[in-house]
Amino acid sequence: MSKEPRYSRRSRTPPGAPPGTLSVDPEARATRVHSFRFSPDGVEEKEGLLPVEEGQVLWLNVDGLGDHKMLSHIAATFGLHPLAMEDVVSVHQRPKAEEYEAHHFIVLRMPDRGAAQLATEQVAIFLGDGYVITFQEKPGDVFDPVRARLRNPVGQMRKRGADYLCYALIDALIDAYFPVVEQLGDQLETLEDDIVFQTGEVEMGQIHAHKRELMSVRSAVWPMRDVVATLQREEIQRFSDNTRLYLRDVQDHTVQLIETIQTYREIATGLVDLLLSSQANKSNEVMQVLTLIATIFIPLTFIVGVYGMNFDYMPELHWKWSYPIVMALMAIMALALTYWFHRKGWLWSKRRR
Repeated sequence: MSKEPRYSRRSRTPPGAPPGTLSVDPEARATRVHSFRFSPDGVEEKEGLLPVEEGQVLWLNVDGLGDHKMLSHIAATFGLHPLAMEDVVSVHQRPKAEEYEAHHFIVLRMPDRGAAQLATEQVAIFLGDGYVITFQEKPGDVFDPVRARLRNPVGQMRKRGADYLCYALIDALIDAYFPVVEQLGDQLETLEDDIVFQTGEVEMGQIHAHKRELMSVRSAVWPMRDVVATLQREEIQRFSDNTRLYLRDVQDHTVQLIETIQTYREIATGLVDLLLSSQANKSNEVMQVLTLIATIFIPLTFIVGVYGMNFDYMPELHWKWSYPIVMALMAIMALALTYWFHRKGWLWSKRRR
């Protein structure tokens, strides 16, 4: 079985390429487009492109970044800036928010638990006049609650504008990290119980794997706090004052996530020390038992050594009951020492606590 690389290596734009070059990764997934167009009167859903119409809001979701022709067509249709499109296909981007003349461009990281280990996927969001376009690396996302709200005929989502839809997508993405972080916290708690109560075998690699996952989540969530803070600024004209209030709540969630992740990282670091201490205690217990066993045999060895000397005039050698007496004496000494060590708490009583 081939071992997966610890850190993903993403293809980048070729060195020296002109700015705004749309360099599609040949290994990227095929492009699939799904459209939502809605207004207070209803919603229209379609596989493929829908045009922007006055009085309606369009959400265009693009899964897969492998079709250069389709991506170029979408960019030309909606006037997406070439520099932003270059960042879309270069999926190694750090979360950020950039403002262009025709639209606002946002890059976020979405948790991906489908991988063998915790990973994140890039999500690029374009917010323009009456439309929101999202680009994802592959099918499957965390936006199903938003889709359900759009399909709900009595919901409030259809009465909102594109800026509120953009907020709802960001909020769904941020909230998707809470189950991931909670699961990591539960796993750390299980490891801690296994170490303290010795209910299971814990290896150092397990703790370091969790620390890497926490670091991955932190590197994705930490810059998103700055992104949400940027979107709340009043000079960002595409977000209304009402939507900025909701963005403030998203920022609170982001700060809460960061604080929780920091707490779990400290717990993971403490588990390393706890595991080393537990292993040292086990070694000390083994050495203590071996030392006590050796101590018990010291007087027995002394007696055997005395009677192993080759002297003719040792009166006990010719007694009829000398052998059983010596053996009984050795057994009594061994039992007496064992009982004394037990009363001192150096043997079984201490190990049971």
